[in-house]
Amino acid sequence: MKNIFSTKNFLFLLLASTVGFTGCKKFLDVNQNPNNPDSATPTLLLPTVEASLGQLMGNGFQIFGGIWAQYWTQSPVASQYRNFDRYSVTNTAFDRSWTTIYRNALVNADLIIKSETPNSDNVKGIAYILKAYTFQAATDAFGDIPLSDALDATKSSSPKYDAQSAVYDSVFTYIDKGVALLKSSATTSLGEQDIVFQGNAAKWTAFGNTLKLRAYLRISEVNPQKAQAGIAALYAANSTFLNEDAQIKYSTTGGNQNPLYNEMVGLNFTQNLGASATAVNGFKKNNDPRAFKFYDVIAPADTISNILNGASSLSSNSGKSISSPSALVGGRANNPASATAPVKLISSAESAFLQAEAVARGWAAGSVSTLFQKGIQTSFTAVSLTSAQATAYIATAPDAQLGTSAATQIKAIITQKYYAMCGTQGFEAWTEYRRTGYPNFLITSVTSVLGAGRTPLRFLYPNSEAVSNGNYPGTVVLYQPVWWDVATTVLPN
Repeated sequence: MKNIFSTKNFLFLLLASTVGFTGCKKFLDVNQNPNNPDSATPTLLLPTVEASLGQLMGNGFQIFGGIWAQYWTQSPVASQYRNFDRYSVTNTAFDRSWTTIYRNALVNADLIIKSETPNSDNVKGIAYILKAYTFQAATDAFGDIPLSDALDATKSSSPKYDAQSAVYDSVFTYIDKGVALLKSSATTSLGEQDIVFQGNAAKWTAFGNTLKLRAYLRISEVNPQKAQAGIAALYAANSTFLNEDAQIKYSTTGGNQNPLYNEMVGLNFTQNLGASATAVNGFKKNNDPRAFKFYDVIAPADTISNILNGASSLSSNSGKSISSPSALVGGRANNPASATAPVKLISSAESAFLQAEAVARGWAAGSVSTLFQKGIQTSFTAVSLTSAQATAYIATAPDAQLGTSAATQIKAIITQKYYAMCGTQGFEAWTEYRRTGYPNFLITSVTSVLGAGRTPLRFLYPNSEAVSNGNYPGTVVLYQPVWWDVATTVLPN
């Protein structure tokens, strides 16, 4: 089949049709596409998978994660995310993310894997890794999810839900298959059809290894024996890990813009998300210059104005202007620079922190201090701060002191990962908080509807499943931990 679409066309089709958090729920549907992508080549389908993940991690998952990780809160001058901020959400809020996961990213990845196109092992290898990434994100969000019946409509129109532990087993298997295929000699030239790494097999292998390390550490509390063995095997194979961001870049061209920016512009949001006092106070305590990269300042005092999560509806904050997420993270609807903010699937800083934690736990060889400092240094340089500024920060910031015990080191690593992910990896930061309880300075929303000590620990299953899947397991409450979250999370009021 002739490749008649460019990468930019795919981005346009995906992003232009998904403006608005509750907008169109059927986009890039392979079962309805008049261009018949069921018979498309793997290279034609690959950018649809990647662009779908950009939409997922840069919009729906980013907004919930950014608010529940308490980087962001609802601005008092608007109301779009007020219910999210007070934990009053319904199943319908997650319909579009679920559709993006299953109907777009996973279905198209599976079509690539099942394709009989010759010399496409490298594309299939990438698809396996992206399939693993998508299933991990989905199960981390929702818990038990459809897996074995999920992508074959002829097998079941009502796919059963598999246990989260089984989903994780599949994640490891998909990564192994992907990395093995990337080492095959049967390859197809990709170029711009791969909008993440332009077909670079070495970088995709490092991405797969880093994703595998992330997944093993995710189960560190619920199954430490398996996590330790898996990480040991990963290191024994002399695996490489990411040393650059795995990200999707955008442009100012209509439809090809950062997904968060694209939504705000489409719905005419000039200031909706605002700075949360939780993250801002953490940055302030450490005299951290990254804060002024992640948030806009309010003139004339040049301060980051903020409020507590859930406080936007309080009369004391009525009409108050607070700092917005910066253009660097796609958070300014009236700043075109937001349009080009990338979506990070896995960042280089995260890669360093993951490796540091593996060493701190005694599951891998290396220097905790070197990797920890590398994560901080990388986070600073990623926002155009200098290595010298990072060095000064490491020497003086209270939250940058590594300590000597494994417990204190893990606390410092996850807390620094939290700062590094501000505005770009909100879902991952919230997920790591659920796993570890760090950072330990998050609070409950001041207008929470969940009750004392309760906080969101999962996404709700979408309404689309409730009305169409005969195996729908029923609504699980927002504060029910997922499988790997074995710690009791009780936040201060």
